[in-house]
Parts: sequence; structure tokens; C-alpha cells
Amino acid sequence: MFSQANWRILALVLMTALPFAALGADEDARAKQLDAILAKAVTSGQPGLAVLVKKEGTVLFEKGYGLRRIKARAPITPHTDFRLASVTKQFTAMSVMLLERDGKLRYESTLTEIFPDFPAYGKAITIRHLLTHTSGLPDYEDLMDQEEKSHGKRWSPAHQIQDEEVLALLEKQTRGKFTPGTSWAYSNSGYVVLGLIVAKASGVSYPEFLKRRIFDPLHMQNTLAYQRGSKEIPHRAFGHSRERGKLILSDQSSTSATLGDGGVYSNLEDLSKWDEALGKHTLLSATKMQAALTPVKLADGREPHWPAQPDGDNLAPGKPVSYGFGWFLDSYPGHPRMWHSGTTIGFRNVIERFTTDHLTIVILSNRADFDPTALALKIADIYLGSEK
Repeated sequence: MFSQANWRILALVLMTALPFAALGADEDARAKQLDAILAKAVTSGQPGLAVLVKKEGTVLFEKGYGLRRIKARAPITPHTDFRLASVTKQFTAMSVMLLERDGKLRYESTLTEIFPDFPAYGKAITIRHLLTHTSGLPDYEDLMDQEEKSHGKRWSPAHQIQDEEVLALLEKQTRGKFTPGTSWAYSNSGYVVLGLIVAKASGVSYPEFLKRRIFDPLHMQNTLAYQRGSKEIPHRAFGHSRERGKLILSDQSSTSATLGDGGVYSNLEDLSKWDEALGKHTLLSATKMQAALTPVKLADGREPHWPAQPDGDNLAPGKPVSYGFGWFLDSYPGHPRMWHSGTTIGFRNVIERFTTDHLTIVILSNRADFDPTALALKIADIYLGSEK
């Protein structure tokens, strides 16, 4: 069992490891150090995690720990595919940017221009607002709850909400949460809609667009936007959560079928290729990519903040937030970075790219009681420590 108390112990162990790294140990020693720490984090026979560390484009560490599924006995490896959850958003944003470069989309196009049946409140919502979480679109999970309270149970892990149903729920509303551009609120609704926009502008489905324009060109052969009943997921990890002290299978929820906000599955090997493409600007020039790496400002020029009211998607209530297109952009003290976490039933993931240090850390886990962001930053301390 790996409790929250154990997790705090792991963090302390990582912190005590810093002097060792700071003494200039070679990469093999650091890898052995990290391996020993991570091996203790996953009890034999339990689901676990996969960890990638790259520096200057070179893979320094790449390993899996634990099982893809309890009782299945198949181990997690660098080839194991995890549901990325919100790490998907960077692929959705890249899709939009590719279409903008191709002249098929404009960042200032509005929802009513793209979807003529969308109600009047969509006249002020642009693609840029959707990309930067400043649209004010209602949260579709809240709308699902309202719909089910009025009309009875509609969705379940067996009967999941689809992207078109999300759009239909949004089209039933008469206003958003706030005037577009005047505030900031993390929006899964916005990225579901962006996935639909990609499909409409390109003429192919969102999964097919990703395959043709991102995954195939980068040889990310085991990465896909998953749709039940279509191509199966290779080397699939299944999600787990802890209930009454035990880890149980918890792989799907009523919202697990939406695509643009969290539907991609991938693995360490393919995400390493994605990282390389970002560093080399393989898909999009540095000039075009700059839009994604520019922190959004509100319409009056103010810095946005997380909503004051805590909820499940609110990582830092009331605090400043720096977000571009599909990436958080706040620095880790002294180290500029672009990063994103992903949380869904049974999975916890993070990708951290320290851009001036040329350090990338990816952690994918198929259990809900891990904190991969905290772990990634402790790993960053180890690999950046010798440079301080």
C-alpha cells in the first residue's frame, strides 16, 4: 500500500538526495539513484508508473514500475499506453495551430461562425478564447448533472457522453460563466469543442486528423485518440483508484469518451518523439509556435487568476495563472518551463519541459493515489541540482 503518508516520505527521500546530485555524480549514478527511489514507490503486484527523463535531447532515464492491470501480471514498460487525460490538450492545440497555418482556421473566428446553430452567447467566444481557457463556456460535467436531475440518468461508464452531446448541452444554454476574455477558468468544455472544430475545418474526424498530421509524421505508432469499438489500444494500462485501503480497477467514467479534452493514449517512447518534435519545430515553425508559448492576458491587460472557489479542476484557487495554447507556462523558480498535468479516473500524468535547461520529464501513472507533478519536480531538482 502506498498511502499519502508514504508519498510524503518519498518526497522527503527525493529531497535528501539533492546533495548527492549536486556533488556532480555522473548520469549513470543519478539514474541508479532515481531507480532505487522509484522502485520503492510501487509495491510488487500493484499498478504503478512510467518515467522518462531527457536532457539535451538524450534519454537519460526511461523505465516502468508496477503492473498495467491488477491480476493481469503484465508489467509497465516504456511501451505501455496510458490515458493522457488533459495532457491531450497540447495535441488539440497543435491541431488548431496547424489548421490556422494552413489557412483553414482563424484564431479570432467565433463559435457562431463555425457552428451557425450555436446560441447568441457564442458570438463573442473565439477560438483563441477556447485555447486559453478564457471563453467562459459552462462546464459540461455540471451541465450533465443538471440534465440528469431534470430528466433522469443518461450517462454511465457503459453509456458515455460523446463530443456531439457536449456541444448539444452547450447549445441549450443562454449564457456563459463570464464575458469572454474577462476572466479565466480551466475549461474541458472548450477543448471538447476545439476537437469538434478540428474535425469540421479539416473534413476528417479528430482522431484521424491527429493520426495524419501529428502521430504518423512523428512515427508515434502507438499513440491514438481512443474511440471504443475502433482500433484497440496497444499495451494498454488500466486505471486504478484506492477504496477502503485497496486499489481497485477504475478505468472508465461517464466522461471517458470525450476526445479533445482528454482522449489520447500514449507512452514514454512516443512522447519522447513528441518532445523532440517540439524542440526541433518539426511540425510548426518557432514563429508559429510562439502563439502557444505566450501567456494569455485578459481583455483589460490584467494577469488572469485561477477562480477563487476550489473545485476538482482548480489547481491553485485565487492564484495567478500563466497559460498559452494547451500549456501552462509558469516557471519553476529560476527555470522557465512549459508543462501540463492530466487527471482522470484511475490515471495521473504530467509532462514538464524546462525549456532553457533542455530538460524534459514525463510521468504516466495508472493509479489515482500518485502525485506525478510533485514527483516530477523532485526529479527536476535532482537533474538540475548540479547546475545550481
